[in-house]
This record gives sequence, C-alpha cells and structure tokens, in this order.
Amino acid sequence: MVELMKLLPAIEIETKDNPDTSIIWLHGLGADGNDFAPIIPELRLPESMAVRFIFPHAPQIPVTVNEGYVMPAWYDILEMEIDRKVDTEGLLASANEINGFIENELERGIDSRRIIVIGFSQGGAVAYQVALSHAKPLGGLLAMSCYFATSASIQLNEANKDLSLEIHHGTYDPVVPESLGKNAAEQLKNHGYIVNFRSYPMEHGVCPQQIEDISKWLQQLL
Repeated sequence: MVELMKLLPAIEIETKDNPDTSIIWLHGLGADGNDFAPIIPELRLPESMAVRFIFPHAPQIPVTVNEGYVMPAWYDILEMEIDRKVDTEGLLASANEINGFIENELERGIDSRRIIVIGFSQGGAVAYQVALSHAKPLGGLLAMSCYFATSASIQLNEANKDLSLEIHHGTYDPVVPESLGKNAAEQLKNHGYIVNFRSYPMEHGVCPQQIEDISKWLQQLL
C-alpha cells in the first residue's frame, strides 16, 4: 500500500506491476478508504489483470444530521430525507477532488477508457457527478446503494454517453431506499443511457452475489 500525498489521502493497491487500469473506489459516510480495500481478493480477478485500485479518504467535516459531529464525509447531510436538500457545493468540491485522481492516472499513462469509478452510498453520489460530467470517455461507473444527488444540476458530457453503467441496491436498504436507486436508473435511461440495475436481498451494504457480479462486470470491461 502506498499513501498518495499530493491529492486527498488515499490507499493504493496494485494487483500487478505496471497496471494498465485504474479503479477509483469511494466509500460511504463515516467510513474511509480502508472500507473497501479488503474486497480486492474477494473479486478473484484473473492474475493477468494489472489493476491499480485507489481508495481515497473523504475529508473530515461536521455532519448536520449527526448533530454536527465531525466524521469522514464527501459532503454534508442536511436532512434525514437525503434526497430533499443536497449539499451540492460540498458534493461538487469532492467531485473536483476525485477528478484530480483521474487526471493523475492519465498523467501516469492510464488510458481514460480504462479508468473506472465506483462509489458506495455518499461515494456513489459523488461518482455519478464525476463520471457523467467528465470530459474524457471513462471505462465504467458503478453506483452502489446510493442516489443521483445532482441529477437536476449536472452537466452531462457527451464523452460518457456510452459509459458502461451499473447501479446496485439492496431491497431492504433502510438508509438509502431502493426507490432512489431505481429513480436514478430511470432518469438516466430517459437521458439515453444504457443502465444495468441490479437489486439484492440485503440492507445498506455489500453481499457475496454482488461481489461476484462486480467481478464479472470488471472482467467484461477490461
């Protein structure tokens, strides 16, 4: 593991020397980059795949719904009904930070079409903003257990009109209702995107079948 210093702090893990693919994976509220790092071996990717996984740590900020308690968060949560009032300014600031990681990977020689953005919960909301507005074609977007927070304001970029787009959600999610994931899928389909929506019999988390599906999706992309 290598700590990246010139961007947000992050965990970086390479499955093989000289990676030709970068996966930027964003955690949820109150977690950090360590949250999804253990998933790498569970993906059981072929040994021939040389992938650089990057797990950024969100900044520590006070979160309104948690009585101002300071915790890792990509943006503030202003109300319990998370989709009603969004801290768009904070979300866009985090999206800008993640765009910095994409630019860094381009400088390191990774083709934009081999950069994949994955986000869980709050991280998924940021991932939507990053991938769908990016000026260069990216490899794919996976939005997990989240909602399309900036759907009303995002400037969709034609460069990613054909982006491989997966939305995963738990049927029993008490934190981000599955209906919000379905709404995101429908909104994107109405904009002409091809979306693959998958639901799983789980709450707000990740399950073994989902990990298997993520692995298959990554292998198809790469």
